[in-house]
Amino acid sequence: MDKTNQTDQEKKVLRIKIPKEAVYATGKRKSAIAKVWLFSGTGKISINNFEASCYLQRDRLVEEVTEALKVLDLDKKYDVVAKCLGGGISGQAQAIKLGVAKACVELNETFKKTLRLSSLLTRDSRIKERKKYGRRGARKRPQYRKR
Repeated sequence: MDKTNQTDQEKKVLRIKIPKEAVYATGKRKSAIAKVWLFSGTGKISINNFEASCYLQRDRLVEEVTEALKVLDLDKKYDVVAKCLGGGISGQAQAIKLGVAKACVELNETFKKTLRLSSLLTRDSRIKERKKYGRRGARKRPQYRKR
């Protein structure tokens, strides 16, 4: 019982109101979809109403989300609000990264060349392959029997 109370206290809820002048973009990766709003602020990142470090749980993923803003030196000038659904934490982080990069391009068209050179505007389209009939998975065949 004590551990559940401790985890609730550790999670920091951030409810950032999205202004009307915010820039919107959508990012996708595997089966994760991220709706991203970018607007001027102090550099706060909110993912599903949680602080980014609490939601993503790994520093590498938090750095990945802010990569586009750091390349453009905007990480302290803009706030990011993201709503994610589907997939796992890693896929959601990569979807947010693409969404932030697209939102930066919507903000200023001259950022597109810099983001393209850093390969931040490319969608990673690899998804899980579906299972086929007569197979054990997507590709594995049943074992061959001679007799």
